[in-house]
Amino acid sequence: MTTYDVIILGAGAAGLMAALTAGQRGRRVLVLDHAEVPGKKILISGGGRCNFTNLECAPDKFLSNNRHFAKSALARYTQFDFIDMVARHGIAYHEKTLGQLFCDGSARAIVTMLLDEAARGDVTLKLNHAITDVRRADHFVIETDKGSFSAPALILATGGPSIPKMGATGFAYEVAKRFGLPIIPPRPALVPFTAGGAELDLMTGLAGVAVPDARVSIGKRAFREALLFTHRGLSGPAILQISSYWQPGETVRLDLLPEGDAAEALLAAKRSRAKSELKTILAQLVPSRLAAALTPEAAAARALADLPDKLLLAVAEKVQRWPFIPVGTEGYAKAEVTAGGIDTKALSSQTMEAADVPGLYAIGEAVDVTGWLGGYNFQWAWSSGWAAGMAV
Repeated sequence: MTTYDVIILGAGAAGLMAALTAGQRGRRVLVLDHAEVPGKKILISGGGRCNFTNLECAPDKFLSNNRHFAKSALARYTQFDFIDMVARHGIAYHEKTLGQLFCDGSARAIVTMLLDEAARGDVTLKLNHAITDVRRADHFVIETDKGSFSAPALILATGGPSIPKMGATGFAYEVAKRFGLPIIPPRPALVPFTAGGAELDLMTGLAGVAVPDARVSIGKRAFREALLFTHRGLSGPAILQISSYWQPGETVRLDLLPEGDAAEALLAAKRSRAKSELKTILAQLVPSRLAAALTPEAAAARALADLPDKLLLAVAEKVQRWPFIPVGTEGYAKAEVTAGGIDTKALSSQTMEAADVPGLYAIGEAVDVTGWLGGYNFQWAWSSGWAAGMAV
């Protein structure tokens, strides 16, 4: 059995960050992963360009049962610290929108950077190793299909079950439970909504229609970004953002014209363009296919002058206060991340170490900290990985 100072389960963003940090502090580090390549989610993120952080990163952009937990790690290893590393490696990047930073080239540059930094710390990386058992005696012992390894410190960095086709599982939760750590029930987050009934028929007919600027809200929580109709319901950045806050049965309010007043526009058009059709006027406010779908059949061939104000106001209400109750989400298969996970009450916010299991750490998506869309979850991986890497 080979012994190390630290064993990290998971060669993703958080695991590699913890590994390079600990390795460069002189620790003998082993990273184990069942995958054949490291950083698989990094490679597919951001359309292959990796939205690696966000200039606006702050604790209020994260969800957790303990909303204060992420503050320490995010403050001690910031987005600017990671940007410095990217710059040192000569990786060209740009701000796309809303503070989101993407590589100009391939996401592979980020993985290469992390591996190069890990190599500087003499980190040992073993891929294609299926873990068969995790136990603790004097040290943590990890059994794999290719041998046994031990260390006084173990870092769980295997993420959550989102995007199972990439090999994602709930393995971190199983290990956490084995050592008595509580779990906040995991659920898909940053995920498209599904519709049902007549609403599904409507949205299926609109599949592919994008609203570049929409405001979606649940109560006082609102996001304003693009929205996309799909053959199953709704997607797009605005929907993915609000999905993390949605609970089954809740109504999501859609405003497809946040910069205008649909009621005022339709009533004004009735006065000034009385012979025009409703869908013609609507098409100046929202995409034409959407305008046609929102035009009541009884009004389709009639001039605005012949339509009652009540009907126009009802259409305007649909444009700006559409009450949508999703029947569900597209689940882990389409979820960008997993909300919930290892309860932060069991962990130190300074070190990510389990309070009741000395030497056991949990970082990244495995923990009940979930960021907004736009590079925030990668920043949590970097910050939490750094915090654990500095502590082991």
